[in-house]
Amino acid sequence: MMESYGVKVKKIFLILLEMAKAKVVGATLALSKISPARMVLSMVFLVFFSLPGCARTEVGQEKNKAAETVSSAQSHVQPPETAETAETEIPPALSLETAETETPPEIPLRIGSLKGPTSMGLLVLEAQADSRYEFQMVTAADELLALMVKKDLDIALVPANLAAVLYQRTDGGVRVIDVNTLGVLYMVSADTQIRSPADLARKTIYLTGKGTVPDYVLRYILEQNGLKATDYDLEYKSEPAEVAALLKADPQSIGLLPQPFVTVACAQNDTLSVVLDMNKEWEKVQPDSSLLTGVTIVRGEVLEQREEQVRLFLEEHEASIQEINRDPEKGAVLVTAAGILGDAALAKEAIPKCNLAYLDGEAMEQALRGYLQVLYDQNPEAVGGKLPEEEFYYKKPS
Repeated sequence: MMESYGVKVKKIFLILLEMAKAKVVGATLALSKISPARMVLSMVFLVFFSLPGCARTEVGQEKNKAAETVSSAQSHVQPPETAETAETEIPPALSLETAETETPPEIPLRIGSLKGPTSMGLLVLEAQADSRYEFQMVTAADELLALMVKKDLDIALVPANLAAVLYQRTDGGVRVIDVNTLGVLYMVSADTQIRSPADLARKTIYLTGKGTVPDYVLRYILEQNGLKATDYDLEYKSEPAEVAALLKADPQSIGLLPQPFVTVACAQNDTLSVVLDMNKEWEKVQPDSSLLTGVTIVRGEVLEQREEQVRLFLEEHEASIQEINRDPEKGAVLVTAAGILGDAALAKEAIPKCNLAYLDGEAMEQALRGYLQVLYDQNPEAVGGKLPEEEFYYKKPS
């Protein structure tokens, strides 16, 4: 081993001398300004210290020869990829193409409505709905208000004026999102001489609820037609069924009734008919607004946290109203099943007269603002003491 080492040194030294003779080193040194002798010594020094590697190579030649046999047998194995060429593989469970993120179940919207026309527009949606909605129908508006205040409901279909009352009572905690029912009030009698509100002078009119919306609406229309409170008599009953029963017994009497009680009363006595459509009479004296019955409200925090869900409900509510108006026969089955009316034939006749409608955005605000203004002028407490602010009217983001 030492002999081989000396031989290698001698050979390298002779090669360097030959290079010097050939003036190769001299040319290089001319550029670097280093003496030839010093360069030769430096190169010898570097080669000397590189020789142990050569020695190790010689010592390991036998091992390498043996390794070559193994290496050739494994030549089909691909070399490991470098950081620059390796492709990052996403584990199958996390693959962007195949992984499915589990979405938590959607919290259902809890929806309450009154037994009557405002609930009719929900019935198609309720029949088709899945777990996204929970429906509850009650018989008194006060029940709905209490459920909204206690946060037991997210959305409620309420009389239009009570939406404004609840807005004030909750310090702006509810928003109105649509109008669902226009006016349902009609003057019913067998007296065919009544053709305008002015013809009600010196007459007695039966209606429900002193200090309620029907009372305010009637007084406003009569006043706009030149009648003072002393020009007619109003007699109040506790519920529409009482007025309908009175008209059945005395058809010459005059009663202000909402649908579907109008249809029921006329069916019970064929001498009865609608003598005044209060919607048309309202439009004559208040063309910039509409006579309204029901609106839909939502709790403010629900709208803020689940706006997309509320907007989807609005789309489906509109479709539900359109469908029951389009097919009253199908709607009548739903109305009787819900217990709103007991007779499918009467329900089929009543649905087109209930003025089920859908208004939102600017149209909703215009119709409702003017209506609330009239009620406020009659009695501020009818709308909660003051008119609601602009924020009360929800408009979908454009």
